[in-house]
Amino acid sequence: MRQNYITAALAMATQAWAHGILGEIVTDGVRHAAFQTDYIYRKQNGNPTPDLIAWSTESLDRGYIEPNSMSTLDINCHVNAEPGALTAQVAAGGQVDFFWPDWPHNVSPVLTYIAPCEGDCAFVDKSALRWTKIDEAGYDGQWAAEKLIANNFTWTTTVPSTIAPGNYVFRNEIINLHSGAEPNGAQLYPQCVNIEITGTGTDVVKGVPGVDLYQADDAGILFDPYAKGMSSYPIPGPELYIAGNSASQPIPSLAPTISRVLEASSVGIVTSATATFNNTAGVSVPPSAAPTTFSTLTRLRGSRTRALASRTRTLGSAIRTLECGASV
Repeated sequence: MRQNYITAALAMATQAWAHGILGEIVTDGVRHAAFQTDYIYRKQNGNPTPDLIAWSTESLDRGYIEPNSMSTLDINCHVNAEPGALTAQVAAGGQVDFFWPDWPHNVSPVLTYIAPCEGDCAFVDKSALRWTKIDEAGYDGQWAAEKLIANNFTWTTTVPSTIAPGNYVFRNEIINLHSGAEPNGAQLYPQCVNIEITGTGTDVVKGVPGVDLYQADDAGILFDPYAKGMSSYPIPGPELYIAGNSASQPIPSLAPTISRVLEASSVGIVTSATATFNNTAGVSVPPSAAPTTFSTLTRLRGSRTRALASRTRTLGSAIRTLECGASV
């Protein structure tokens, strides 16, 4: 009994200085409880815990995933995460609210991903999850986390109306950058919940494995938010979902790759005349109506830069392969 009191006291003390986890999820106005730290102790003591849509974790301190752990399965839904037993519902085009009670860090982007379960999400293998980003916000003169805090510690994601119905894991994530200028200094807080999307959408998203979402030296991970003159932020991760572009296509041959890399290398700053999408997931706009804010153009340029970097790496690999063949 004494040990239980000590454990509980340590848990309370830990939570006093710790960071953050979800407290509640709202889908189309319906409220759902999230997994709480004290449930970990209940499990350890053999006591029952409630069935939830939220995934459980073993993060006793409400802590984070460090960049050095991005290659582990913990990057998916946090430390030793396991699927929730229940599944909520949201209509395609509807909204999901993620409530982060007392989130303390304002220098942070906020991102939301989805991954299809191919069945009941309660039994999904997290290593099989393939993530598609449907919502992102970084810095536009104000950090996304500042907006979250001002909105009663709540982040609202609109589900693209074009997503095909089915069971999905939603992954809401805050990346704390207050130590982001240091290697392994960024702090990632992924939180997962099971939600069924209903509706008549037809886009079947493919996505990427969690271990491929980020690299420790990505521009949006190794980033100094306090740098003098800082006015923009390159949001990390794969490109934002766009309706009708649900799967990444493989590069068919070396020649087109070379052509695209050379063409991309000559492209300058994106202007409103060339921009064809905005930061609302799944919504396309004509060039004449493209957004012209500096932050939006910066995000567009960042996406093009990430794509160029990826193509350049592919080109380099292909050239090395050709060199090896020539030397045989």
